[in-house]
Amino acid sequence: MHLLSLIVFSFWFSSGKTFGEDQPIQTFVIPHSHMDVGWVYTIQESMHAYAANVYSSVTEELSKVKERRFISVEQEFFRLWWDSVASDTQKKQIRQLVKEGRLEFIIGGQVMHDEAVTDLEDEILQLTEGHGFLYQTFGVRPQFSWHVDPFGASAATPVLFSLAGFNAHLISRIDYDLKDGMQKNKKLQFVWRGSPSLKARQEIFTHTMDQYSYCTPSHIPFSNRSGFYWNGVALFPDPPKDGVYPNMSLPVTKETVHAYAQTMAENIKQRAAWFRTNHLLWPWGCDKQFFNSSVQFRNMDPLMTYINQNSKEFGVTVQYATLSEYFQSVHQSNLTWDVRGSEDFLPYSTEPYQAWTGFYASRNVLKGVARRASSRLHAAETLFTRYRISFPDGPVAKDWALEKLRALRWAVAEVQHHDAITGTESPKVAEMYVQHLLQGMMGAEELLAALFLLPQNQDVSGVPSGSFQGKGSGQALEQHVIVYNPLAWNITSVVNMTVTFPSAVVRDDDGQPVPAQIQKSALCNASYDLFFVAQLGGLQHRKYSVQFSETSCSGKSKCESTYEARSVAFERRRVKDWRKTGRRLLPVLNGCYKLMFDQDTNLLHSATYLKEQRRIMMTQDFWEYDANGDVKAGPISDNYIFSANGSAVRAYKAVEMEIIPGKVLTEIRQRFYREDGDEDCAYSITTRVPEYSEAGPWCHRLEQTYSLGPLRLNTEVVLRTSSSLDNNRTLYSDDNGYQMMKRTYKKFTNNTLARNYFPMVRTAYIQDDISRLVLLSDRAHGVSSPADGQLEVMLHRRLWNNLQWNLGYNLTLNDSSVVRPTLWMILGSVGATSKLYQRGAVELQHRPVVMPIDRPGKARKDREPRFNSPVPPVVLPPNLHLLSLSIPGWNYTSDHDLHLSRLHSGKEVRSEPDYDRVLLRLMHLFEEGEDPELSKPVTVNLKDVLKGLGEVRELEERSLTGTWNITTLQRWRWKTADTSGKKNDQHKRNQDFTVTISPKEIRTFFIHFSSRNG
Repeated sequence: MHLLSLIVFSFWFSSGKTFGEDQPIQTFVIPHSHMDVGWVYTIQESMHAYAANVYSSVTEELSKVKERRFISVEQEFFRLWWDSVASDTQKKQIRQLVKEGRLEFIIGGQVMHDEAVTDLEDEILQLTEGHGFLYQTFGVRPQFSWHVDPFGASAATPVLFSLAGFNAHLISRIDYDLKDGMQKNKKLQFVWRGSPSLKARQEIFTHTMDQYSYCTPSHIPFSNRSGFYWNGVALFPDPPKDGVYPNMSLPVTKETVHAYAQTMAENIKQRAAWFRTNHLLWPWGCDKQFFNSSVQFRNMDPLMTYINQNSKEFGVTVQYATLSEYFQSVHQSNLTWDVRGSEDFLPYSTEPYQAWTGFYASRNVLKGVARRASSRLHAAETLFTRYRISFPDGPVAKDWALEKLRALRWAVAEVQHHDAITGTESPKVAEMYVQHLLQGMMGAEELLAALFLLPQNQDVSGVPSGSFQGKGSGQALEQHVIVYNPLAWNITSVVNMTVTFPSAVVRDDDGQPVPAQIQKSALCNASYDLFFVAQLGGLQHRKYSVQFSETSCSGKSKCESTYEARSVAFERRRVKDWRKTGRRLLPVLNGCYKLMFDQDTNLLHSATYLKEQRRIMMTQDFWEYDANGDVKAGPISDNYIFSANGSAVRAYKAVEMEIIPGKVLTEIRQRFYREDGDEDCAYSITTRVPEYSEAGPWCHRLEQTYSLGPLRLNTEVVLRTSSSLDNNRTLYSDDNGYQMMKRTYKKFTNNTLARNYFPMVRTAYIQDDISRLVLLSDRAHGVSSPADGQLEVMLHRRLWNNLQWNLGYNLTLNDSSVVRPTLWMILGSVGATSKLYQRGAVELQHRPVVMPIDRPGKARKDREPRFNSPVPPVVLPPNLHLLSLSIPGWNYTSDHDLHLSRLHSGKEVRSEPDYDRVLLRLMHLFEEGEDPELSKPVTVNLKDVLKGLGEVRELEERSLTGTWNITTLQRWRWKTADTSGKKNDQHKRNQDFTVTISPKEIRTFFIHFSSRNG
């Protein structure tokens, strides 16, 4: 997101840096168009108005003059153009331009993903989708990034780009005051070691753009129009028929060329003073540019010729370039570079009162749908892969299945864009993202149903055998449910179903009753919540039958192992009556905790983790920040920016509580009322405390679901957990679910509160010397510790303001939705919680898939129905996560030279999907030194680990996105003052399929299994 109007800088500034006449500044002019995949306009609107024209006109203009260059960044628009617009002639031209290196693909992902609120798994997905297309189609593998617009920079991103084979990384949006200092001290370029565990093994040279960022400076002193944008500004909804666009720059003529050259040279010299080498990257372009490349190049060509003819006068030379040409020159300078450790560049501020920390919580519903879609995609990918290995000739059509998977991959990749999952788009674009996600999820549901239910052989069936009884109206009703564990660990989980019957008995696929609990639903008096305990092996699904009854349990035998839980309601308590508290405490216990609730307030009072008998005083409630919506009255909050108009105030005046003791779980329902006499609550917390004996370590997880909305206009609501922990306002939150970052509270002259908010993608915690309080999340939020012992999570925002820029693009965030996010809370010692939170975060993200396969109907004849035996489990060690198990479908040989020879043969290559190659990614969850045992390197034999899927025949290690054979990947090495940890990052694998995975490593493999007839 960027506008020409926002980059009008006056750059008549003497840099003080002089260059000898024999050493002009070598300027690399990089033509580009920043093409947001969404933001203000939908994909379809952008394709029609300008995006298709960018690629059509660039192709034509680059083909005319060999010196011209262009970089293509995000693949979604290019792929849409390639598949639906490009002619055969244009495709041939593109292939030639790519082969010659004049059209260069940068980043290569589907989108330029956000770095603050995206999850690691989804970042890898969108990068893999784009890279797979580029490598299959052109044989190219992007080696440089162009992350110019994400709102802050994560330390996990350079690690991922390193693993993908990149040689350099480029960022732009970092704190304004930090960038200013880096410019003055020539520190904009450095070698970044993003992971404290991987250190120099995955370091990457990083270039930070100067204050002009990715757009060409638009101010020219001799014209009232923007400069260097000769094609003007894109028009929506339709391009002008006469080709005349608004704000077209003054043409380059004999009369204007010298003024243009002087302006460009002065800007070049100013910027060159901020870098150490004599090479300058000069981006030429901005948002929605080059839709008429002819007029762009027709003006820039003579301007550059004029500058080069007079290079001694101007002190610069200019040339069209790709990003690789620029970085090659910098690399060849052979300078020694500073090392940056694992610090990130979050949060991001553009001015003292413009902290871009609001988007961490904007559009909570979209953030939740995006994560659910990602989870469902992972489940569908793993199950389809297992199916293909076991039943290659099974009845689920492979082309149909891959089509469903690709549709959801596309939608999940698309929403990672830096103006998508961030919630910074217009309402119609947000609706577009949600629609694409929901459509993709429906397709994945169809695929899962087919994989579960279609018969594969005589021994496998979707439901119990037998037929329906034709008589007997008194017969109990029965429903069948499949529960699938998409993780490669054995799990015990509580499954929740909403049913319309007051009693039920649940049996597993052996016909044995399982622990269950039924109770009145919190959301609807006419329905019931049924909970039952499911024990599943890794990548295993089981079938459960549920027998319903219209009458409540009358005795133990009738409901067998199902407990009918009944609620206990507590009187509403008004805040103004809280004079004496803590006198009447009510305990709720399980195997791990004793929670104390205060009957005088109906709030949580304290929590004791029983193993160490350590009590933490604790309350949880809701607070509101009032946002200013009038630009004349002061700083505003909007989609992007959080600017608190004073301290938070209590968001309620009364609280009700209801407790439902149970044997599977105990549920505590707290309802918060905005006014004393309100009938409907404004907010609620539903806490579920595991009680079942099989819970084991899972008893540490206290599941909390919140309900908020619709909010009052211009309010931002937080869940505030206040504790007795002495954390000195220091918190820890994760970078993209990959690694935890220490967030020390900082004081600023202005806007201290907002600038101490940080993104929480999966995890946040506070701690003191003894105890830790952890929150795990099912979607991204903003998090802060504004006072000692506090952990504050921003859950929802509803805003409107009168800033004309926001009004013009409908970016005011008047979000009237009701949101229901979930957090898991874990308490304990620092050592105990270190063993739990990483796996807990993954299990919250990838909860079991629960799929009813029929409606309640009459029970079947068989008294002991024959269920299928579960498939063999796939179980990894507890510190390894199965990050990916999929069939990408990209059809390219692993032999790079052979692949290129086929592409360059001139023959049309048919790309039938490869259904036999499996992509496997494994990730070590722990940091070096984090746990005495779990932080150790893990050695596994993949043939043994994966035998539950089939017999591994071939194993080949690849780069993160699969396009490089790891043995041929040789990334550039950069000289650094700190040479510690420098070593060969190639992995060695024994012939017996054994691999060793070190802390925080992500290892990617192509696997082929021995053929099996199903």
